[in-house]
Amino acid sequence: MTEREYSPGLEGIVAGETAISTLAGGLSYRGYSIEDLAHHATFEEVAHILLHGDLPTADELAKFRKRLGTQEVIPPPVLETLRRIPVKVPMMDVMRTGASLLAHWENEVADNSHDANVRKAERLLVQLPILMAARHRLLQGKEPVAADPRRSFAENVLWMLLRTQPTPAMTRAMDVSLILYAEHEFNASTFTARVIASTLSDLHSSICGAIGALKGPLHGGANERVLAILQTVGSADKAEAWVMDALAKKQRIMGFGHRVYKDGDPRAAYVKTMCREIAAETGHTPMEDLADKIEEVVWREKKLPPNVDWPTARLYHYFGLAVELYTPLFVVARTAGWCAHVIEQLDENRLIRPAANYTGPGRREWKDISQRAD
Repeated sequence: MTEREYSPGLEGIVAGETAISTLAGGLSYRGYSIEDLAHHATFEEVAHILLHGDLPTADELAKFRKRLGTQEVIPPPVLETLRRIPVKVPMMDVMRTGASLLAHWENEVADNSHDANVRKAERLLVQLPILMAARHRLLQGKEPVAADPRRSFAENVLWMLLRTQPTPAMTRAMDVSLILYAEHEFNASTFTARVIASTLSDLHSSICGAIGALKGPLHGGANERVLAILQTVGSADKAEAWVMDALAKKQRIMGFGHRVYKDGDPRAAYVKTMCREIAAETGHTPMEDLADKIEEVVWREKKLPPNVDWPTARLYHYFGLAVELYTPLFVVARTAGWCAHVIEQLDENRLIRPAANYTGPGRREWKDISQRAD
């Protein structure tokens, strides 16, 4: 058989079509640039764009927010299960389990029609941050805080986690970080969700698979390692020596480089501007100076620009959030994009089943066990 063209990691391979987002000419969601969305939109508006196809009118947005607000609750048995999961279990595993548990109380779980999937997506969008915040507070020996339907999505996330009133700048910064994390074409976790959906599985199963893919340190888990780097280096005057030593040892510096963005991640540039503002507000300016110095040296030596994880990890740290929440917050944001892709996949479905180039031995003869050499 003639060997087929092979691209390791499927790099550059077009595996499908989507109307949800594109990286061509800069990242955009259904035609709206992320710069415009980050500057003008709320996360609710972006979720509406992803799930419903366009910017909502004032009336549509009000109805969308009302629907989300009335569904901001998780079933009591799910909350009881969160209490029973061992303390040592990582939060990302709890998020994956939580998405699966929520399916058991989802009346439309087996309905793969477009409208049913949109309704399920809206419910899951508000249930997962509640589940995340509830588990976090239970680990602290505190009772979960209910979502407040009068608050925005981003403000509710901070409120449920911290139980303190976030400043307007913090709320806006969280809003923007969720917007920028919400969608990113055929990335590993989104492709995983689409593969699962292509078998005609259900939306919740697809999201469970996506969470499992996002957990990996080469995908969503990278943001957790960014903070470890900053805390290890400590101060700007130690940055150059640390980077040079890491490069000499051929260690990967998390938060830099991207499979697609060779000249810089536009999301990182936007979040960085907010980092400086929140750092000044919360007393973390020295960490911003340290990050700037590391960026400078990595670019000088390797021509690698930072990706979105580099500033977002700092932003979440300035909010006072525990590092184990960083990737789950990615889940909270990306659920909107994942669900949009599952819905799109099922609307015009074709089973995703790629081929492989075989590299094993040629055809071999079967031997009876008495004929096999020791």
